[in-house]
Amino acid sequence: MAVPKRKMSRSNTRARRSQWKTTAATLTTCPQCKGNKRPHAACPTCGAYNGRQYVEALRTEHAS
Repeated sequence: MAVPKRKMSRSNTRARRSQWKTTAATLTTCPQCKGNKRPHAACPTCGAYNGRQYVEALRTEHAS
C-alpha cells in the first residue's frame, strides 16, 4: 500500500478539500397539489406519485 513520504501542508490539504462541495437537493412540483417534492418520490404534501395515491400525507398543506 502506498504511504506518503512527506506530511502534506495545510494549504495543500485545504486546497484539495475545497472541492468537496454539496449541491442543493433537486425539487420538482407535484402535478396534483403543486407542492415541492423530490423527483421519483411520493409527494410529502399529498402522498401521490405517478397519478396514484401511495401514502398518507406526511405533513399537511397548512402546516407552519
